[in-house]
Amino acid sequence: MSPDKSRKRGGQRMDRPPAHSRFKAYFVHHLRSLVASLGLLYRHPLSNLMTILVIGIALALPTGLYLALDNARSISSNWDGAAQISLFTKLTVSNKQAQQLADKIRLYPEIDQVSMLTREQSRQEFRDLAGYGDALDALEKNPLPAVLIITPSAAHAHPDAAQRLIEKLRKLPQADIVQLDLEWVKRLFAIMDIAQRSILVVASLLAIAVLLVVGNTIRLDIQNRRDEIIITKQIGGTDAFIRRPFLYNGLWYGLFGGLIALLLVGISVAWLRGSVESLSLLYQSGYTLRSLDLRSIGVLLLLSTTLGLAGSWLSVGRHLKQMEPQ
Repeated sequence: MSPDKSRKRGGQRMDRPPAHSRFKAYFVHHLRSLVASLGLLYRHPLSNLMTILVIGIALALPTGLYLALDNARSISSNWDGAAQISLFTKLTVSNKQAQQLADKIRLYPEIDQVSMLTREQSRQEFRDLAGYGDALDALEKNPLPAVLIITPSAAHAHPDAAQRLIEKLRKLPQADIVQLDLEWVKRLFAIMDIAQRSILVVASLLAIAVLLVVGNTIRLDIQNRRDEIIITKQIGGTDAFIRRPFLYNGLWYGLFGGLIALLLVGISVAWLRGSVESLSLLYQSGYTLRSLDLRSIGVLLLLSTTLGLAGSWLSVGRHLKQMEPQ
């Protein structure tokens, strides 16, 4: 068999390594690049630590704001009296009928709990709060109805959902007046919506800052290794081969920056937790400041790593094209 035939059969080269060998070599090279890029960070600890700290601080700010907003939502959802609906029954409804109505409303999926004031309790509360005891005593009949205090579930405490629930309760034949002060609820959710949008704006700006920091760091690293890159290209190294270690450098920058952000947020939460618990005790509440859960931690590390890779990719793709052997 001629040499040409030994090399080709059916238009394909016969001396090409098997697929599993090529995959193994590809995997080994990626693993070596990953470890080697970590070693490069270790060789210049001070400068790389400064870069990682800058990334960590940039990521810690929106993370801390997100955690503060999440705690604020937790406080508002657990606040006694939040979005309570007062249902005043008709004067013809007896206490027994009002109790039956309360038992019926408790079965609604939108309801968290229902408490009841009998007609006598309503009269006594009005007497204590309004100071019209003599006027009430002068009346032959109790002019006040039974009242149901209805607390919607957390999913139905939003102004729109609460308004729909009010319309549903008003259709009950025993109901006379159903009311809820939605103004403060609307203001609260409007403030939280503004805070959420502000956090997104800050997070977007700081994400761009992280991209620029990683990109500039990788650019300096490329310039320092310019001769090495040109020589590698002269002996046949592809752009993908040269790009790989720099991408892993960006990955490490993002990952370590995310870990620094978690550390800073954790220290801040631990420092504030004692003061928050002392304040909650003054309001007879057992509220405790919440930390990041596992899902939030995973999202933060994924985003930080992605930002590091993206910044490195943009920088390497731009500057490698400018380095061609003469």
